[in-house]
Amino acid sequence: MPSLNRHTLHQLPERGVRVPGADRQHLTPGVLHLGLGAFHRAHQALVFDQLLQAGHRHWGVHGVAMRSTTLADALARQDGLYAVQVASQQGLHWQVPGALLRTSVAAREPEVVRQAIAAPGTRWITLTVTEKGYTSELAALLRQGLAERQQAGLPGLTLASCDNLSDNGRRLQALCTAEPGALSDWITAHCAFPNSMVDRIVPAATPERLQAARQALGLDDDGALGTEAFWEWVIERRFVDPDDGPALASAGVTVVDDVRPFEEAKLRLLNGSHSAMACLGAVLGLAVIADCIGTPAIRQFVHSLMSHEVAPHLSRRDWPAYRDALLARFGNPELKHSVHQIATDSSQKIPLRWPPSAERQLAAGQRISHLAFCAAIYLRYLRGVNELGQPYTVNDPLAEPLQALARQHAGDAAATVRALLTQPALWGPSLPQDARWTRAVQQHLERIQAVGALAALHELNAATPA
Repeated sequence: MPSLNRHTLHQLPERGVRVPGADRQHLTPGVLHLGLGAFHRAHQALVFDQLLQAGHRHWGVHGVAMRSTTLADALARQDGLYAVQVASQQGLHWQVPGALLRTSVAAREPEVVRQAIAAPGTRWITLTVTEKGYTSELAALLRQGLAERQQAGLPGLTLASCDNLSDNGRRLQALCTAEPGALSDWITAHCAFPNSMVDRIVPAATPERLQAARQALGLDDDGALGTEAFWEWVIERRFVDPDDGPALASAGVTVVDDVRPFEEAKLRLLNGSHSAMACLGAVLGLAVIADCIGTPAIRQFVHSLMSHEVAPHLSRRDWPAYRDALLARFGNPELKHSVHQIATDSSQKIPLRWPPSAERQLAAGQRISHLAFCAAIYLRYLRGVNELGQPYTVNDPLAEPLQALARQHAGDAAATVRALLTQPALWGPSLPQDARWTRAVQQHLERIQAVGALAALHELNAATPA
């Protein structure tokens, strides 16, 4: 079967597949995106494609994979074209965005990336590279490219972090200006670093998805993805070119003065619930998030977690509607979002997702039973074997030391809590010192070990006031 590319684009079915309308042959990239993964290609790239379709010709993308060559090279062979299956309550449709014009790999060709940063046509840099924090290698790459830009007398750039990090724009700015000197002064004066929040559920690509793409397109597509209809991009009104704000808004982006209410709601409602369900699903032997939320006890737990222990500390005013939308999104059967994919790097994600809510609940003298259950099921998850006796891989940079402690104390809830709930890198400095927190986590872990996770969850739900 021939592959999807610019020469075969005309072979796509006339109905059921949306194709690029802009003349891609005469476009040059205006956006350099670092982190050429599934999320960017099913989120920002579709926004940029919409802008291109509307005649805004400077939103084409040069996509950069940081290390992996496989995807970047596959997309290069396909002229940057790939299909996205969008699942909504109305059904499924496929679209082929045309925003990705070029691909590179930073580890293989750093000079190409530096030149792209310094290219006259580049206006923006966007990033989806990490939830763990930015590295010195990334700082060096950005600073070298910006230095070339400064030396060429070119204008500054808007650098928009779309990573799942609090205050991500300021973090990126601090990274780029950490070394005092003329370059940092120029970056501060001429570049903009808006905070940003992005939200869309994008499962990792699977062989099944690639096969579905072949059937729908009649072409091979090594970059095919699936996603949900819902998406949100909230960005701070802080741009080098002020006209970019209205342009993004015309494509559905929410441009605001303060991103924090949206950022906190996503981290603690969506991401926090995702982490809880991922650990629960792994322990129970469930495969995907739709299986988890389709279990009534888990759905009730997640609803109560969000409503009573997380939302009271949020400043996003429409949180009830956002919560209800999340519950519906979690149940989308077409997404097949693996619990083990979501549980990846949990030690890096949990500090942002659970402790802030637990600390505020404790400070207010309010209940922490659901957040403590989240911590308990994570401690059980670290054992690496589900309740059916089936082993699974804990994919985490701290997996080895954390799993060693979990296995050493398996079956002894008190010892497990003493060993793992005192890790400040996971829980922060204050939670491990709070006896109310450690006692609640230990009690839940004891019940999980005694009767199983689902039965323990039923007990918690029965004891929770409406």
